[in-house]
Amino acid sequence: MLGGGLGLGALLTLAACTPTDTSPLDVTGEPVPGGVLRYFEPLTWTTLFPPQAGFYPNGGIVNNITDRLLYQDEETLELHPWIAEELPEVNDDATEFTFRIREGVTYSDGSPLDAENVAQNFDLFGLGDNARGLPISEQITNYAGSDVLDDRTVVFRFDAPSPGFPQATSTMNQGLLSSATLDLDSEGFGPGRATGVATSGPFYIAEEVVGTRLSIRVREDYDWAPPHFEHQGRAYLDGLDYLVNAEYSVRIGALVSGQADGVRDVQAPDEARIVEKGIQLFAQPTNGINNCMTLRQRDPVLSDLRVRRALTAAIDRERIVSKLFTDNYPVATGILARGAAGYVEAPGAWAYDPEAANALLDEAGWQRPADGGYRVKDGTMLSVRVNIALPQPRSREVQSLVQEDFRRVGVRLLINEGDQAQQTIDSANLDRVQIYHSMVARADYDVVASQWSVDNRNAFLNEDAETGEWGDEEVERILAKVTGSARAEDREAAVAELQDHFVDQAQVVPLFEEPQVFGFRRAVQGFATEPVGRPRFYSVWLADQERSA
Repeated sequence: MLGGGLGLGALLTLAACTPTDTSPLDVTGEPVPGGVLRYFEPLTWTTLFPPQAGFYPNGGIVNNITDRLLYQDEETLELHPWIAEELPEVNDDATEFTFRIREGVTYSDGSPLDAENVAQNFDLFGLGDNARGLPISEQITNYAGSDVLDDRTVVFRFDAPSPGFPQATSTMNQGLLSSATLDLDSEGFGPGRATGVATSGPFYIAEEVVGTRLSIRVREDYDWAPPHFEHQGRAYLDGLDYLVNAEYSVRIGALVSGQADGVRDVQAPDEARIVEKGIQLFAQPTNGINNCMTLRQRDPVLSDLRVRRALTAAIDRERIVSKLFTDNYPVATGILARGAAGYVEAPGAWAYDPEAANALLDEAGWQRPADGGYRVKDGTMLSVRVNIALPQPRSREVQSLVQEDFRRVGVRLLINEGDQAQQTIDSANLDRVQIYHSMVARADYDVVASQWSVDNRNAFLNEDAETGEWGDEEVERILAKVTGSARAEDREAAVAELQDHFVDQAQVVPLFEEPQVFGFRRAVQGFATEPVGRPRFYSVWLADQERSA
């Protein structure tokens, strides 16, 4: 059985017909400028509005066409100046941040990037505009406004401490836009309108074929990379073509045959085969919340702590990883990834123990029928529904294995069907989805608020808007300490407290650390990502110009 990897035809092609990539592997000398890189995505982008661009197909574009005030090192997570001349001045309670802006930076529409424009960007990102369908950035909390002191100096003000703001300014969700672009509504940032989005990054959007291709091209005048970069000036590539094809075998076939230079989303079963063909494999950590299942305790069934603990003990995480993934997907040892800010190791917290699961369900009054079927209580079957997290690797296969685990202890798990739009709608409805499968990537303590706060993604659906009733108000209280404490040590302590609370209350089951896995032909040199695994093509160059131009 081939599972979720290559189809039989593609496997035969890989095994018998496709030549090994013989591009030079030991590339020496200076990078060679030129060439257009052909890069495949499994899904098309949905918006280029930075605060909404967390979806990886969006972020892979926005990360390469926008600049940010600060740059976060992908390994150390240290912040560096970028469009800001230096790190910001911060007052004692982290409610005011003063930035000095570099001179000479322009947007692709020719307009200047100055303090007034930067203030306009963050006033929109921090306050949103409901009339235009543009939400507040989930990474910016307590935003009050900005003051422009002169052409190069802007002060950002907050109603309460916002210590995560400097890191937020380094993410592509705060990618800077021209003043004219900031006037667009949500449709103006959507498919069919891409060439109207003006940015200051090393590439600009040159052409769009809706749902099929987005072409970005180099800015010849680009000369404002982060100052600590060895590479300065224009990007080496002449551009990239982002190509979309939903058929996995087609994408991989294009890569191994040389019709594509790179792809995102190489699936785990095919990693070894891809490497055997001489393809470079990059498994980049995402440094945030692990691939996990959030148990929504406002649901009547999951409101019982014994049931939540039973479901936690019923999941064999080791089996999921060993059957579906590779060493690039380590079993989670905490709710956060090991490289994430605030990671706390929790040995034994999610141990597989079906005997304990059965005992807890018995204690909770869910009776197993004599034929070993699903448990029943007061005439109701013990049943819960989980979404398919389409952006996450092999989500349906993961939930199929969880479904088997639950069945062994008498619990029925329904897997919610539907495309991305349907999953989004259903996941916001507690009657449709009681267990939420997802992950969130952000290399800052505030990532926990992005996922679980009622003001952001609200993965718990923690508050009933009509009645004001909470599933667990303690979660929101702890999150407020994470986002609103001025001292880093207090934020770290709050993140640890939250993770302890999740373990104690059996609210979150982390499955594995989720990477972004890319494959590139050997001619592709200099590939890197930002801290959460979105591709960065500024320093990429092609050793084989004739093939790739």
